[in-house]
Amino acid sequence: MAVMSNSEIWKPFLILIALYALIFRGFKGRAFVLSIAVALLISENLFVGPIKTLVNRKRPKQAQSVRMVELQKARPEFLTVFKRPKIRYSDESDRTKSGPSFPSGHMTNNAVIATLCTLFFRRWGLLYWIVAAIVGYSRIYLGAHWPSDVVATLFMALGEALLIVALLEMLWKWAGRRFLPAVYAQHPRLVGSPFRGDAGRISDASLPS
Repeated sequence: MAVMSNSEIWKPFLILIALYALIFRGFKGRAFVLSIAVALLISENLFVGPIKTLVNRKRPKQAQSVRMVELQKARPEFLTVFKRPKIRYSDESDRTKSGPSFPSGHMTNNAVIATLCTLFFRRWGLLYWIVAAIVGYSRIYLGAHWPSDVVATLFMALGEALLIVALLEMLWKWAGRRFLPAVYAQHPRLVGSPFRGDAGRISDASLPS
Protein backbone atom coordinates (compact mmCIF):
# COMPACT_ATOMS: atom_id res chain seq x y z
CA MET A 1 0.00 0.00 0.00
CA ALA A 2 2.84 2.39 0.78
CA VAL A 3 4.36 1.69 -2.63
CA MET A 4 1.06 2.36 -4.41
CA SER A 5 0.73 5.68 -2.58
CA ASN A 6 4.23 6.88 -3.46
CA SER A 7 3.88 8.76 -6.74
CA GLU A 8 7.65 9.30 -6.99
CA ILE A 9 8.15 5.57 -7.52
CA TRP A 10 5.79 5.50 -10.49
CA LYS A 11 6.69 8.86 -12.03
CA PRO A 12 9.44 7.51 -14.39
CA PHE A 13 7.05 4.85 -15.75
CA LEU A 14 4.29 7.41 -16.28
CA ILE A 15 6.71 9.70 -18.11
CA LEU A 16 7.72 6.84 -20.42
CA ILE A 17 4.06 6.08 -21.15
CA ALA A 18 3.41 9.76 -21.89
CA LEU A 19 6.39 9.91 -24.26
CA TYR A 20 5.21 6.77 -26.04
CA ALA A 21 1.76 8.28 -26.53
CA LEU A 22 3.22 11.56 -27.79
CA ILE A 23 5.58 9.93 -30.28
CA PHE A 24 3.77 6.82 -31.49
CA ARG A 25 0.03 7.32 -30.95
CA GLY A 26 -0.52 10.20 -33.34
CA PHE A 27 -3.15 12.87 -32.74
CA LYS A 28 -5.07 10.73 -30.26
CA GLY A 29 -1.99 10.17 -28.11
CA ARG A 30 -1.01 13.84 -28.13
CA ALA A 31 -4.58 14.94 -27.34
CA PHE A 32 -4.69 12.41 -24.49
CA VAL A 33 -1.43 13.56 -22.89
CA LEU A 34 -2.28 17.24 -23.31
CA SER A 35 -5.75 16.75 -21.82
CA ILE A 36 -4.35 14.94 -18.78
CA ALA A 37 -1.69 17.61 -18.23
CA VAL A 38 -4.25 20.42 -18.38
CA ALA A 39 -6.78 18.51 -16.25
CA LEU A 40 -4.24 17.76 -13.50
CA LEU A 41 -2.97 21.34 -13.51
CA ILE A 42 -6.47 22.79 -13.19
CA SER A 43 -7.44 20.17 -10.62
CA GLU A 44 -4.52 20.91 -8.31
CA ASN A 45 -4.77 24.68 -8.46
CA LEU A 46 -8.51 25.33 -8.72
CA PHE A 47 -10.04 22.37 -6.90
CA VAL A 48 -7.82 20.38 -4.53
CA GLY A 49 -5.78 23.19 -2.98
CA PRO A 50 -8.62 25.68 -2.40
CA ILE A 51 -11.05 23.02 -1.11
CA LYS A 52 -8.45 21.63 1.31
CA THR A 53 -7.98 25.14 2.74
CA LEU A 54 -11.72 25.76 2.92
CA VAL A 55 -12.71 22.45 4.57
CA ASN A 56 -9.54 22.10 6.67
CA ARG A 57 -10.37 18.58 7.86
CA LYS A 58 -7.82 16.74 9.98
CA ARG A 59 -6.31 13.51 8.72
CA PRO A 60 -6.77 10.29 10.74
CA LYS A 61 -3.09 10.36 11.75
CA GLN A 62 -3.57 13.93 12.99
CA ALA A 63 -6.73 13.21 14.96
CA GLN A 64 -5.90 9.85 16.56
CA SER A 65 -3.27 7.15 16.81
CA VAL A 66 -3.23 5.01 13.66
CA ARG A 67 -0.83 2.50 12.16
CA MET A 68 1.53 4.03 9.63
CA VAL A 69 3.79 2.37 7.06
CA GLU A 70 6.80 4.42 6.01
CA LEU A 71 9.11 3.50 3.14
CA GLN A 72 12.83 3.90 3.54
CA LYS A 73 14.62 6.47 1.42
CA ALA A 74 16.38 5.23 -1.71
CA ARG A 75 17.85 6.60 -4.94
CA PRO A 76 16.38 5.99 -7.39
CA GLU A 77 13.08 6.00 -5.53
CA PHE A 78 11.97 2.67 -6.99
CA LEU A 79 14.65 0.80 -5.02
CA THR A 80 12.71 1.45 -1.82
CA VAL A 81 10.45 -1.51 -2.70
CA PHE A 82 13.38 -3.79 -1.88
CA LYS A 83 13.86 -2.34 1.60
CA ARG A 84 11.91 -3.25 4.70
CA PRO A 85 9.39 -0.49 5.53
CA LYS A 86 9.08 1.07 8.95
CA ILE A 87 5.79 0.43 10.75
CA ARG A 88 4.79 2.67 13.64
CA TYR A 89 1.81 4.44 15.18
CA SER A 90 1.16 8.13 14.72
CA ASP A 91 1.93 10.42 17.65
CA GLU A 92 2.10 14.10 18.54
CA SER A 93 4.85 14.69 15.96
CA ASP A 94 2.36 13.86 13.18
CA ARG A 95 -0.22 16.42 14.26
CA THR A 96 1.40 19.23 12.27
CA LYS A 97 2.68 17.15 9.35
CA SER A 98 0.90 17.08 5.98
CA GLY A 99 -1.97 19.27 4.91
CA PRO A 100 -5.73 18.88 5.45
CA SER A 101 -7.46 15.60 4.67
CA PHE A 102 -10.19 16.49 2.16
CA PRO A 103 -10.05 16.14 -0.76
CA SER A 104 -7.44 13.48 -1.40
CA GLY A 105 -4.89 14.67 -3.94
CA HIS A 106 -3.88 11.09 -4.77
CA MET A 107 -7.47 10.04 -5.39
CA THR A 108 -8.21 13.16 -7.39
CA ASN A 109 -5.25 12.69 -9.73
CA ASN A 110 -5.88 9.01 -10.33
CA ALA A 111 -9.64 9.41 -10.81
CA VAL A 112 -9.01 12.20 -13.32
CA ILE A 113 -6.52 10.02 -15.20
CA ALA A 114 -8.90 7.04 -15.10
CA THR A 115 -11.76 9.15 -16.46
CA LEU A 116 -9.68 10.44 -19.36
CA CYS A 117 -8.30 6.95 -20.08
CA THR A 118 -11.89 5.71 -20.32
CA LEU A 119 -12.98 8.56 -22.58
CA PHE A 120 -10.03 8.17 -24.93
CA PHE A 121 -9.50 4.40 -24.94
CA ARG A 122 -12.88 2.98 -23.92
CA ARG A 123 -12.60 -0.59 -22.58
CA TRP A 124 -8.80 -0.56 -22.29
CA GLY A 125 -9.03 2.72 -20.43
CA LEU A 126 -11.37 1.16 -17.88
CA LEU A 127 -8.44 -0.90 -16.59
CA TYR A 128 -6.94 2.21 -14.98
CA TRP A 129 -9.87 2.31 -12.57
CA ILE A 130 -8.27 -0.71 -10.90
CA VAL A 131 -5.18 1.39 -10.22
CA ALA A 132 -7.30 4.28 -8.98
CA ALA A 133 -9.21 1.98 -6.60
CA ILE A 134 -6.00 0.51 -5.14
CA VAL A 135 -4.49 3.96 -4.65
CA GLY A 136 -7.67 5.16 -2.96
CA TYR A 137 -7.68 2.19 -0.59
CA SER A 138 -3.99 2.69 0.13
CA ARG A 139 -4.67 6.22 1.40
CA ILE A 140 -7.14 4.81 3.93
CA TYR A 141 -4.84 1.92 4.85
CA LEU A 142 -1.96 4.30 5.57
CA GLY A 143 -4.02 6.57 7.80
CA ALA A 144 -3.72 9.49 5.41
CA HIS A 145 -7.45 9.85 4.70
CA TRP A 146 -10.84 8.90 6.09
CA PRO A 147 -12.94 6.56 3.89
CA SER A 148 -15.42 9.40 3.31
CA ASP A 149 -12.57 11.54 1.96
CA VAL A 150 -11.75 9.00 -0.71
CA VAL A 151 -15.35 8.27 -1.73
CA ALA A 152 -16.35 11.94 -1.92
CA THR A 153 -13.15 12.80 -3.79
CA LEU A 154 -13.87 10.09 -6.35
CA PHE A 155 -17.20 11.64 -7.34
CA MET A 156 -15.80 15.16 -7.22
CA ALA A 157 -12.88 14.22 -9.49
CA LEU A 158 -15.15 12.40 -11.93
CA GLY A 159 -17.38 15.45 -12.39
CA GLU A 160 -14.36 17.72 -12.51
CA ALA A 161 -12.68 15.64 -15.24
CA LEU A 162 -15.83 15.54 -17.38
CA LEU A 163 -16.21 19.31 -17.05
CA ILE A 164 -12.60 19.95 -18.04
CA VAL A 165 -12.85 17.64 -21.06
CA ALA A 166 -16.01 19.42 -22.18
CA LEU A 167 -14.22 22.77 -21.94
CA LEU A 168 -11.21 21.42 -23.84
CA GLU A 169 -13.53 20.14 -26.59
CA MET A 170 -15.06 23.63 -26.89
CA LEU A 171 -11.59 25.20 -26.99
CA TRP A 172 -10.41 22.78 -29.70
CA LYS A 173 -13.54 23.44 -31.75
CA TRP A 174 -12.85 27.18 -31.62
CA ALA A 175 -9.04 27.15 -31.98
CA GLY A 176 -8.70 24.18 -34.33
CA ARG A 177 -10.94 25.71 -36.99
CA ARG A 178 -9.06 28.99 -36.93
CA PHE A 179 -5.43 28.02 -36.48
CA LEU A 180 -5.15 24.37 -37.60
CA PRO A 181 -7.89 23.87 -40.20
CA ALA A 182 -6.19 20.93 -41.92
CA VAL A 183 -5.74 19.03 -38.65
CA TYR A 184 -9.23 19.98 -37.49
CA ALA A 185 -10.73 18.61 -40.72
CA GLN A 186 -9.34 15.16 -39.85
CA HIS A 187 -9.88 15.42 -36.10
CA PRO A 188 -12.96 17.54 -35.34
CA ARG A 189 -13.03 16.20 -31.76
CA LEU A 190 -10.30 15.63 -29.19
CA VAL A 191 -11.88 12.59 -27.62
CA GLY A 192 -13.75 11.30 -30.65
CA SER A 193 -16.88 9.19 -30.49
CA PRO A 194 -17.82 5.47 -30.49
CA PHE A 195 -18.18 5.68 -34.27
CA ARG A 196 -14.76 7.18 -34.93
CA GLY A 197 -11.44 5.47 -35.45
CA ASP A 198 -8.12 6.68 -34.09
CA ALA A 199 -7.73 9.01 -37.03
CA GLY A 200 -10.97 10.77 -36.16
CA ARG A 201 -12.76 9.77 -39.40
CA ILE A 202 -16.16 8.10 -39.43
CA SER A 203 -15.72 4.46 -40.31
CA ASP A 204 -17.39 3.05 -43.41
CA ALA A 205 -19.33 0.53 -41.32
CA SER A 206 -21.11 3.32 -39.50
CA LEU A 207 -22.37 5.00 -42.69
CA PRO A 208 -25.93 4.26 -43.84
CA SER A 209 -26.18 2.00 -46.89
